[in-house]
Amino acid sequence: MKIIAIEEHVLPNDVRHAWNTVSGADDGTLGLNPGVIGERLADLGEQRLALMDETGVDVQVLSLTTPGLNNLGHRGIDLARRANDLLAEAVGANSSRFQAMAALPSAEAYAAARELRRSVEELGCKGAVLFGRVGDKNLDHSIFEPTFACAAELNVPLLIHPQIPQTNVRGSYYAGFGAPIDLALSTFALGWHFEAGIQFVRLILGGVFDRYPNLQVILGHWGELVLFYLERLAMLDRVSGLQRPFIEYVQGNLYVTASGMFNPAYLQQAVKAVGIDRILFSTDYPYQYRPGGDARRFIDALELDDVSKSKFAYRNWERLTGGGSGDLGTAAFRSP
Repeated sequence: MKIIAIEEHVLPNDVRHAWNTVSGADDGTLGLNPGVIGERLADLGEQRLALMDETGVDVQVLSLTTPGLNNLGHRGIDLARRANDLLAEAVGANSSRFQAMAALPSAEAYAAARELRRSVEELGCKGAVLFGRVGDKNLDHSIFEPTFACAAELNVPLLIHPQIPQTNVRGSYYAGFGAPIDLALSTFALGWHFEAGIQFVRLILGGVFDRYPNLQVILGHWGELVLFYLERLAMLDRVSGLQRPFIEYVQGNLYVTASGMFNPAYLQQAVKAVGIDRILFSTDYPYQYRPGGDARRFIDALELDDVSKSKFAYRNWERLTGGGSGDLGTAAFRSP
């Protein structure tokens, strides 16, 4: 059975250099990419392909790692073009193994939308990655409106990737244990996931899906905690004034992916919340890479029928993006 992993990360040298040299560009998470992790993020060739083969992944959907270009202001425009051109080159060199999600200069509203359009129509990207806030501007801020409008028009998904919480939030809730623990707690242990989940909830409450009913977004890590609190979140219907019940936005505008958390109980909860047709596979490479055929072993061991397994492994992604060939060029996108 084919396996397409849709949240697999890269860090081009140009972007790493910008994070190291532009004031405020590194939000603290550059330190999460040392040694072999950094080497694997930079590699788009034989080493990556070999580890894909080892874990059982047939296709990686490449995307920039957090915090993307959100902290680079106007400089992000040129870097986005260069990063997306690099991703397109990698796809072109291994079109049966790689696809890509575009990087966007989200601090520049209209430039981000233009780059999304170019990346989809000219480079064949399958959608784009958002990293939540730009400064103190959450995803429901008007700065993101051109991007949402463009994605809805092109009918391509947007993946909301976690970003480290704001400094004052980290100081209030995630500090006091020493630098390594503080960083871990505010990122991969917990902070990232609250941050990304809240951004999705804000999209609903901000009326984004009322304005763009066909817009599809993806949350990693089995829904970034949102799916586990739907009973409580649904109570927002009492006060929200939205056009539809909260649960309908979750079940009609959201896809969720594993992000390397290979836990059958989480999968069952996600299927119960949004249905098997809205579950996608990912390994969160290289952060969650584990040797031993990990990805394929997880799928093979699931207590699902073959049709459901195939939906999770690759078919849902191909349906969402209009096909999974990975070839460069304008894609024929259709409604999920």
